[in-house]
Amino acid sequence: MVTPTFDISESPRVSAARARADGECLRYRLDVVAASAVDVVQSAGGWLCDRVMAGWEVTVLLPHSCDSLSLRILGVDALDLDVQFASTGTGSTSQSLAVSAEAFIADSRVRDKLLESLDNGLTEVALWGDGWPLGVNRATTRAQHLLGAAARKFKGYALAAAGIPCGFVDPTEALLCDGCSRVDSELIRLD
Repeated sequence: MVTPTFDISESPRVSAARARADGECLRYRLDVVAASAVDVVQSAGGWLCDRVMAGWEVTVLLPHSCDSLSLRILGVDALDLDVQFASTGTGSTSQSLAVSAEAFIADSRVRDKLLESLDNGLTEVALWGDGWPLGVNRATTRAQHLLGAAARKFKGYALAAAGIPCGFVDPTEALLCDGCSRVDSELIRLD
């Protein structure tokens, strides 16, 4: 007895798999917008490192050509903010967005993207720094991330590479986040 076979080469699943194999990533994505690599490493470096180790694709968008050695130590990719916005606009396919207060204040495109993400609720939002406008503060809650041992070690190396002396890396990082998380961010809500 012969079992008939099916030609699956024209199946939508097969063509979708081919499209993904050609470059589209199936991992969770976190886009980070900051004014400097030092700001990112000091404020959220351990959280980003833990995300990378959990399999996330983490990209930091920085103005101009900032030094990215400290970010590479954390396993994070760094791209030029202007080039990225020019190529993709404010559209993004990331599941999570993190923004520093300094970048929010400095760039209207970042403000627009953040406010859009807070309004639509499809993207998890995390923030750090001081000086957030009242409208943003009302849409967020205080949170913290408990750094893993490896993330603490790598953050220490990244801080040293950025020229910041550190004998001790704090085991937590304080952030603001939107009220409801759609993905496992490992952020502990404090409010």
